[in-house]
Amino acid sequence: MLVQKGLRSLTTTKLAPIHPGEVLMEDFIECFGITQHKLAVAIDVPPRRINEIVHGKRGITADTAMRLSRYFGTTPGFWMNLQMRYDLDRAEDTLGGCAE
Repeated sequence: MLVQKGLRSLTTTKLAPIHPGEVLMEDFIECFGITQHKLAVAIDVPPRRINEIVHGKRGITADTAMRLSRYFGTTPGFWMNLQMRYDLDRAEDTLGGCAE
């Protein structure tokens, strides 16, 4: 094996999973220039639900995914996939990537 001095090795640092609420806040609420409260009223959910989602304290359910998709012009699958990826990343972290 040939090793060259002075080269940095690449590391595979695992990044923390991104909660779908972070995507909702940064890529939708802020970009659309609306408030959490305005979104909640527009999609007919309690404002607390949106607040808990954007703060990572609550996941996106199928019901919320449907409402968000109608408002933002996305698909329910977009929101559900964000949630699923987040949940799977967290499970992998917990299990250490060795599910059998």
